[in-house]
Amino acid sequence: MRIAIFSDTYAPEINGVAKTLKRYTDYLEKKGIEYKLFVPESSTAVPTVPQVQRFTSIPFLLYPECRIALPNPVHIKQTLEEFKPTLIHIATPFNLGLFGLHYGKKHNIPMVASYHTHFDDYLEYYHLTFLQKWIWKYMAWFHDSFEKVYVPSQSTKEKLLNQKIHNNIDIWGRGVNHDFFTPLKRASDIRKKYNINEKNVLLYVGRIAPEKDVHTVLETFHALPERVKKDTHLLIVGDGPLFKQLSEQKYPNITWTGFKKGEELAEIYASSDVFIFPSSTETFGNVVLEALASGIPVIGANEGGIQHLISHGETGFLCGKKNVEEFVYQTTILLEQEYLRNEFAENARRFALTLSWDEIFDQLINSYQDIIYKSWLANSRNRHYA
Repeated sequence: MRIAIFSDTYAPEINGVAKTLKRYTDYLEKKGIEYKLFVPESSTAVPTVPQVQRFTSIPFLLYPECRIALPNPVHIKQTLEEFKPTLIHIATPFNLGLFGLHYGKKHNIPMVASYHTHFDDYLEYYHLTFLQKWIWKYMAWFHDSFEKVYVPSQSTKEKLLNQKIHNNIDIWGRGVNHDFFTPLKRASDIRKKYNINEKNVLLYVGRIAPEKDVHTVLETFHALPERVKKDTHLLIVGDGPLFKQLSEQKYPNITWTGFKKGEELAEIYASSDVFIFPSSTETFGNVVLEALASGIPVIGANEGGIQHLISHGETGFLCGKKNVEEFVYQTTILLEQEYLRNEFAENARRFALTLSWDEIFDQLINSYQDIIYKSWLANSRNRHYA
């Protein structure tokens, strides 16, 4: 098996797609499976890796972390001819994906796609809803030639089926590193570092952007009953287009940390008490799973991929989209009732332990093998009858 992967985002960029693909390529290397990855150049310096080819790129308007590559067709074609892929996997439907699609169709190579981002939902937040119709038309055309389309959640699958994007859609879920994100990393140093004196820490981790409904986080916090609010510190971790504007509004019990990663991020999760994530545009919700693995209950929107990660009344609570009143009510319950919070925390950790990256990638490779075999069989029959 030789896999050619095309994506407009990859590590060290920080977003769900990039992190998933990095884990995936690490898995391929561990298993000794050959691959070539075609991605945009990074905004930060990265070491050269033979399997990864990077191309000049520019930021994508709706999602600057996802870059539009300016590929070198001659170079990519030469690489693919030498590599001779048995399957092409396209992760994003932009320039690099278009080249991979064209090459696969021309050379009759089986192709699959993975769908990661609801760009149509983003348009609402950037006042571009008039483009939704055209985005779905393009997505239907783009995905028509694939053997299969992988999505991260059941709700995403249902959405694509309703939009008639493809009729062969499988769920390719996500896992979490249970050893890295763990309650054992609860650290008092986090409270000292951010000058947190309140009893409870309410945490948000994610992009500081309109489509993440960050304003709902702030409105929820400000609307908490005074008896709860005075004992609660809101910790907001992340960066994005709204960071400068929102973080300049100073409040004594709100801290904006900016972007964090690695051990400090794991310690922040484990040292918090409740995680709030009101985004309704997620196809999965990696940060929610990281929070659950860290042993903290989650209050999230009953939309998209989030609704499949939170067991309402067991690992957290689900609230209506942008329904601040609901978010306030459920957040108050968990902040006030420590025994319930601890019970939810144990349930959260137990659930996260069931999601293993290796098992998820094993299933993906098995699916690949089935597609490659069926393609070989069909080509063999065609040659026989010819």
